Amino acid sequence: MALNEAWGPMASGRLFLRAPTVADLDRLQQIQADALTQRVKPGPASRQSSLEQLQTWQLHWQRWGFGCWALSAGAQEGGELLGFGGLMWQSVDGRQSLCLSLLFHPQAWGLGYATEMGQLALELAFQHLHAPAVLALVRPTDLPTRRTLERLGMRLKGALADLPGQAPSLLFEMTPAHLAHCRQRQQQDAQGVSASAFGVLNA
Repeated sequence: MALNEAWGPMASGRLFLRAPTVADLDRLQQIQADALTQRVKPGPASRQSSLEQLQTWQLHWQRWGFGCWALSAGAQEGGELLGFGGLMWQSVDGRQSLCLSLLFHPQAWGLGYATEMGQLALELAFQHLHAPAVLALVRPTDLPTRRTLERLGMRLKGALADLPGQAPSLLFEMTPAHLAHCRQRQQQDAQGVSASAFGVLNA
């Protein structure tokens, strides 16, 4: 599968994933300015700052052929835009690293969309980009994102003072070997549940 084919636009599970466009600006600003978003991801939320974020994502797509997706509900384009997320090259502690990011509207929190997107992003990172690791930086206040990273199996590696004057961000990591281990455990757990159910039915 070619890189562009692997990264979309495409449907996967309950999501439709594509590169962001200028038409997404209003929704991006709405998500960033939402009171619940600001509570866990405090930061600039003006139209200009949202435009700059969108342009950063678009430039990454132009250079690398992948990046943060615009994520909508359903199997076809045109569904409700739930948020943005995916993989980007970022400088982490002075080194270029592949990083996972998540930005969903609060109405989409807790419904498994971020986990679904994260699972796909990690698989593509290791299968198509052959990345040695994927990192994720999360603010200490951002419990929804932290829970998603933990559900994905990403391990807390440490903390990083990346924003002057603010508490250090938490640094999570996933490697190909650990992802394979997580998948194996999930399969074993599923087999255990099936065996238990079979035993109950035949008791």
